[in-house]
Amino acid sequence: MTDPQPRYRTFGPTTGVRGVVLLLHGGQERSHARVGAWRPAYLRMLPFAKAITRAGAGQGIAVWALRYRYRGWNAPDRDPVRDTEWALDQIRLAHGDVPVVLVGHSMGGRTALRAGGDPSVVAVCALAPWTKPKEPVDHLVGRTVLIAHGLNDRTTDPELSFSFARRAKVVTDQVVHFDVHDEGHALLRKADTWTRLVTGFVLGVLGTQPIDPVITNALGRPSPEGLRIPL
Repeated sequence: MTDPQPRYRTFGPTTGVRGVVLLLHGGQERSHARVGAWRPAYLRMLPFAKAITRAGAGQGIAVWALRYRYRGWNAPDRDPVRDTEWALDQIRLAHGDVPVVLVGHSMGGRTALRAGGDPSVVAVCALAPWTKPKEPVDHLVGRTVLIAHGLNDRTTDPELSFSFARRAKVVTDQVVHFDVHDEGHALLRKADTWTRLVTGFVLGVLGTQPIDPVITNALGRPSPEGLRIPL
C-alpha cells in the first residue's frame, strides 16, 4: 500500500492571486486512518471556503482547503503541521510570495497556531482550538491572531485557548479572543456568526476590505479584557 498524500481543493482565482486563505480541518489525538473527501471534519470547513470566495470575488483572494494524510495529530510527528507546511510550499509554488491566512478548527486550530510562524503567514484564525498548557507562542511574533471558542464546548477547553491568547499577547499585541455563548464544539448552532467572523477577519487582514469593527475594537483593548470579548 502506498503512503497517503495530503490533498487540497481550491476556490476562487487561480491567476492574479494577491492572497490565500488556507483552511485546516479538525481530527483526533491519534489516528493513522486516512482522511476521506466526505470526512465531516473536512466538510465543516467548506462553507467557510465558499463564503470567503463569494465575499472576496474579484479581489484576488484564493482559498485552499487542505485534507491531511491522516486523521490524527500523532505526537511527536505532528502530522497535520507537516501537511500544512507542505501546503504552504505548494502555495508559494503556485502564487509566489503572497500573504497567507491560516484558518483552523479544533485540531486544525492547533495546527494553524503551530504553523503560524511560517514566513508567508500574516495571520491565524483558530476556532475552538485544541491547545495544551505549554503550547508555544514565540513564533507568532508579528502575526495577527484571532481565537474564538464556544463556552459550551465539551471537546476542547475554552479556558486553555484563553490562556494561550494571554501568552500570545505578550509576543504580539495583535491578539483577540472571543467567547461565543451558547455554542459547542461543532460551530453549528451559530454557523452564520462564525462565518461572518472568519470572513470579515481574513479579508480584512488581507486588505480587501476594512477589518470588522468588532475585531478592530477588540484588538485595541488591553489584556485581559480584550481577550474576553463576547460574540
